[in-house]
Amino acid sequence: MSDPDHHPRIRWTERLRRFFLDLDARLDFGLYQSRAWSRELFERFATYMDRFHVAGWRRWVLVEPASEAATWGMGGLILMLALAMPAFLETSDEDWLKKSELAVVFLDRYGNEVGSRGIKHNDSVPLEEFPDHLVKAALATEDRRFYEHFGIDILGTFRAILTNARAGGVVQGGSSITQQLAKNLFLSNERTIERKVKEAFLAIWLETRLSKNEILKLYLDRAYMGGGAFGVDAAAQYYFGKSARDVNLAEAAMLAGLFKAPTKFAPHINLPAARARANVVLDNLVEAGFMTEGQVFGARRNPAAAIDRRDEGAPHYYLDWAFDEMKKLVDKFPKSITERAFVVRTALDPGLQHRAETVVENMLKQYGRDYHAKQAATVVADLDGAVRAMVGGRDYGVSQFNRATDAMRQPGSSFKPYVYATALQVGVVKPTSMISDGPICLGNWCPKNYSGGYSGTMTLTQALTRSINTVAVKLSVMIGQGSGEWNKAKDGRNKIVANAKAMGLRTPLPDTPSLPIGADEVTVLDHTVAYATFPNAGRSVMAHAVLEVRTGNGETIWRFDRDGPKPRQVFTPQVAADMAFMMNKVVEEGTARRAILPGIKAAGKTGTTNAYRDAWFVGYTGNFVCGVWFGNDDYSPLNRMTGGSAPAMTWHDIMEYAHQGVELKNIPGLPANPSTTAPAIADASRGEAPRPVALTSRGKQVLLRIERAMEEAGRAGNAVGGVTPGPRASAEDATLGAATVGAAPTGAAREALRTRRGQ
Repeated sequence: MSDPDHHPRIRWTERLRRFFLDLDARLDFGLYQSRAWSRELFERFATYMDRFHVAGWRRWVLVEPASEAATWGMGGLILMLALAMPAFLETSDEDWLKKSELAVVFLDRYGNEVGSRGIKHNDSVPLEEFPDHLVKAALATEDRRFYEHFGIDILGTFRAILTNARAGGVVQGGSSITQQLAKNLFLSNERTIERKVKEAFLAIWLETRLSKNEILKLYLDRAYMGGGAFGVDAAAQYYFGKSARDVNLAEAAMLAGLFKAPTKFAPHINLPAARARANVVLDNLVEAGFMTEGQVFGARRNPAAAIDRRDEGAPHYYLDWAFDEMKKLVDKFPKSITERAFVVRTALDPGLQHRAETVVENMLKQYGRDYHAKQAATVVADLDGAVRAMVGGRDYGVSQFNRATDAMRQPGSSFKPYVYATALQVGVVKPTSMISDGPICLGNWCPKNYSGGYSGTMTLTQALTRSINTVAVKLSVMIGQGSGEWNKAKDGRNKIVANAKAMGLRTPLPDTPSLPIGADEVTVLDHTVAYATFPNAGRSVMAHAVLEVRTGNGETIWRFDRDGPKPRQVFTPQVAADMAFMMNKVVEEGTARRAILPGIKAAGKTGTTNAYRDAWFVGYTGNFVCGVWFGNDDYSPLNRMTGGSAPAMTWHDIMEYAHQGVELKNIPGLPANPSTTAPAIADASRGEAPRPVALTSRGKQVLLRIERAMEEAGRAGNAVGGVTPGPRASAEDATLGAATVGAAPTGAAREALRTRRGQ
């Protein structure tokens, strides 16, 4: 007997089975039908294409090469598009041609002009007014086929490659004038394949938008010609004291020779090299057929004589860095500020700058050969981070690389104050804490002391004074948290890095076991100004050159004291005082005794790296912070130079001068200075001039009140519309003349009036 409930379930499953069978049949039929239709379409297409069938020699000579060319051409177009896109992104600014480049006139802290940077657009000399021999000299030297190529001179590039191959080096460039202009307008000077590819595409892009004469005019106006001059007219004014309209053939040849290497061939730096290069330009004029040998004979016999500017002593390293700072500041200005030409007052102290340059050069002359040291760098700054002096290398004319701002070197033991400050901040030690100088290993790494041995138990102050490596590593373990010595050391190093970054180090500080003894790299600028955190009672400051920015009409649009970043509290004043106490012992009793300043309390730390590749001394007083580095650009080792030798002596000579005429301030945590003024050091028998006397704090406050009163009076006069204040400079000069009689030199008074803050 069957179950009546069983039949509905069978019928439901049967219907489902039949549905899938139907679906399967339909799919099979569809696939069969599609295959049949595809076969029919293919047969029709093959029958149609048989009409175009080519056989025999025509196929192999015409059809196959054309087919391959089309395939490779399509692939090439896709590749070219991929390469061109990054280049064309550089032209996203629709106003790229009209947009002015930044032009800055720099003043020192006293208001005296010291130099300029950037491109001042000068359209006052049309292309047709440039002398014919000047234009021909530029074309013969830089791009003889300029009016014939499409932006890239293929023949000229191959010729340059062959010439360089024969010479075994780079003696001839392959870039056209259009390519060089593209680099000047949109790209940097980095030597990479990516930049060269961008340069080529941008050159073609420029050729489609500008005429040949417009490209040539832009090139002559924008090219850097050395000495801070951009464009041939500015260069003619700088080197020869005349307009580009008036240069003769010899002068034109010397100017044209600057395009290749403006610093190397600048006549105010190396006149023989400039004349030799000018002679090559004259050869090019003859070889290109632009002139005959008879026409250039007079220029060969009577070479150009440039204005001697060697004694002007412009602080080029400082100005380069200040200009980079201005580029970053401009982006932060309100959009309402459309002007691109500014007058910038910097923190530069010209007397101190000259002294620093002289001391560095004298030290290298006196000790460089014995120590195998070829380079040095130094930075002197106020405790608010304003950089008064910067020496980026021995000779700017030989090398423009700024070793104070761009060279990353190991600080050695001068890094240890960051470790000690972190340990004091965490609270694991005090200056009087006893700590053992003994063996310690982190994994396979076991640090050694400079002496090679161990000294047993000592106070923390003695460990820093004697620069004990093992103690710094042990502190990194004590600072950290976690299980096991390795994990504690890692956590401790992370805290040290965070502290060092907060104090002002901006370079990467990789986590390595040797970090506490200065194995990571820093710059002289960052390392020096970071030390200002100690005399600032634990507040870090930012290194800066710019104090005040004004537009061309004198309007002040930015001031550091008003608009700049404020100090940041990194650790407590007690930690700063404890560090000052210990670092003072380094100067008075430890490795930096040669840095002792008579009558002035100082603190600091020496540093020497492995194989004697770097030697440092960084220190501070209640007024200034200064860092000194000695080494070699190729990282070759010094001859056992330590931070307590030439670096400490250099620091002493610079800082001794820096404090002349300055109201001495005390370092928190140290006994007061014996006197409020530094003893005189000028030696009249050697023609040394004393450092100008600065205003006292009270004198500055008086001048500040006078200035504020004058500004309020000026605003009131403008409000009623009946009084028009005179020029700001005239009012200031009148104030200074009245307020500084018998008090201080005009320069010092102007400094106090304009800074609006204490020294």
